[in-house]
Amino acid sequence: MLTLLTIWVPIALPITRLVSDNNLATILTMPLLYAEFVLLVVLWGRFVYQQPNLLKRYGFRQPRKTIRNLVKGLSIGLISLMLMFVVQSLFGWVIWQGPQPTFAQIFLEGAIVAIAYGLAEELLFRGWLLDELQRGYSARTALLTSSIVYAALHCIRPLQESIQFPALIILGMILVWAKRATQGRLGLSIGLHAGLIWGYYIVNVGQLVKYSNQVPEWVTGVGRNPLAGIVGIFSLSAIAVWIRASARRQQRSRLPQDG
Repeated sequence: MLTLLTIWVPIALPITRLVSDNNLATILTMPLLYAEFVLLVVLWGRFVYQQPNLLKRYGFRQPRKTIRNLVKGLSIGLISLMLMFVVQSLFGWVIWQGPQPTFAQIFLEGAIVAIAYGLAEELLFRGWLLDELQRGYSARTALLTSSIVYAALHCIRPLQESIQFPALIILGMILVWAKRATQGRLGLSIGLHAGLIWGYYIVNVGQLVKYSNQVPEWVTGVGRNPLAGIVGIFSLSAIAVWIRASARRQQRSRLPQDG
């Protein structure tokens, strides 16, 4: 990580100084950082571990199965997020609004953004970080540590972000179990991650719901973030129980093969 920053900062710093628009500066610098990360991962595998195809070890293998897993995870994530709001609407906590004229555009934009974020974060957290931890620690330690690191790095901003810390730990564990439930492939993890982002994007950017303020924000989600509330924590916990059971079944099915 230090090598990555050493290479990236001398390039990114002048860009942030010369470009006054913060969003444009981020668009220019962050893809560059990630491209360098992927390059370093390839070099890391070849020269440190003598494993030239480290991305395959991370979970990018068996393309057909991975794509099927991704589509399945995308569906589960999107439906789960929508169900959070359906439940809240049944209690009268949110009120559904009519779709905007640009809803089709928002729907497609959300899918692209969600898959890009899901792919990038899963390669980093459930690919590189989880693999590094599993090389030196038990599976349980790797699971908990990677999930806590994932949550912590998403909560370095204001209090509104920090409130979702417990939910993010649960989500981190879900995404690890999703990988283990599919024989180490990353497709299901990417899909689940992207599906949740996609659903949030559709609802938030598309302005599909209006909060009735009948209950405190910590119930429905602080800052209108469904993961930063009790509803989000309960919903993710239900997914966690199911995906953990799937991972355990997969693990038991491999025991006779492993001897």
